[in-house]
Amino acid sequence: MSDAMNHGELGIIALQSSEALGDMVDKHIIEMRGPEHEIQSYLIPIEQVRFANGEGKVKLLDSVRGKDIYILADVGNYSSTYKMFGTLNRMGPDEHFQDIKRTLSAIGGKANRVTVIMPLLYASRQHKRKGRESLDCAMALNELQNMDVATIITFDVHDPTIHNAIPNTSFENIYPTYTMIKKMIQTEGLDAIKNNMTVISPDTGAMDRAIYYANVLGLDVGMFYKRRDHTRVVNGKNPIVQHEYIGGDLAGKNVLIVDDMIASGESIVDIINEISDKNIKNAYVATTFAFFTEGVEKFDKLYEEGKLIKLYTTNLSYIPEEVKAKPWFVEVDLSKFIAKIVNTLSFDHSISHLLDATARIRQLIQNTMNQ
Repeated sequence: MSDAMNHGELGIIALQSSEALGDMVDKHIIEMRGPEHEIQSYLIPIEQVRFANGEGKVKLLDSVRGKDIYILADVGNYSSTYKMFGTLNRMGPDEHFQDIKRTLSAIGGKANRVTVIMPLLYASRQHKRKGRESLDCAMALNELQNMDVATIITFDVHDPTIHNAIPNTSFENIYPTYTMIKKMIQTEGLDAIKNNMTVISPDTGAMDRAIYYANVLGLDVGMFYKRRDHTRVVNGKNPIVQHEYIGGDLAGKNVLIVDDMIASGESIVDIINEISDKNIKNAYVATTFAFFTEGVEKFDKLYEEGKLIKLYTTNLSYIPEEVKAKPWFVEVDLSKFIAKIVNTLSFDHSISHLLDATARIRQLIQNTMNQ
């Protein structure tokens, strides 16, 4: 890779929500570039201030003039807190997104180019209108576009067609499939993944993802269909009445359930309980984001009953340390992958080879088989 950059020097702004991930990305980039660059850190120091009435501001503590700036933010990090009128409050997605805009305002057009890395896309589950509803995700993307953001990088978007809201802005929707499968092979062994396994989609919306996993691994695929009660709304959604399985016989097989996110985990728990009655061998879950909005007790119970072996998820959004310590939990680190993307883009080179995981997965499997 050439040392001559076509754009400005690299600068990374990791907001409070992504400080740990930002530190890892920074260290990986320094290692990739080697000692000849003589830069101790690409991180731009900032202050995120909260006033006692809840208002906030972002202050840059170093110049960003002429630099290519990458803003890293986790809008799902509910561990970030602030005091308002003496009461401790958790920051929600709205407040995290507001801090992204505050950072853009603080930059004030002085950077050469700004990229926003939002692994969990803000308001991604409110991506289309059904009746008299807001279009939160589309509105947010338009705000970033209007604030001269050159590129938006996100992971495993709930609905990739949301890019249509900003067709003239670079929008990269990246999948962690290669790193996920690599971690699973390292943890479970290739035989458990390749032999006698069926990939299952928990609903129709995740079917493309399940088919991709099945194709690159050479496995069978199945699907669950959610029957919902559309006469009621509970916690913002129509409650599930029944899961109906569509696919081949699962008796004696390992099962891998893949999805983009786990919220309460209700669907995954129901599906694992149902397939356990089909005399499966082992059940695994792979999901890009795991929120556990109603706690992890249900998953503890599945593990204790022998119905769940491992749940794989990324470090792209906040996971409490006590959850990471669970025997069924496996964290998939995406920091090096993000660092490769940032490092490549900062030299204005194509990242196509990083986005297409198929060849790399097949090579990984072949290398593992040859060991």
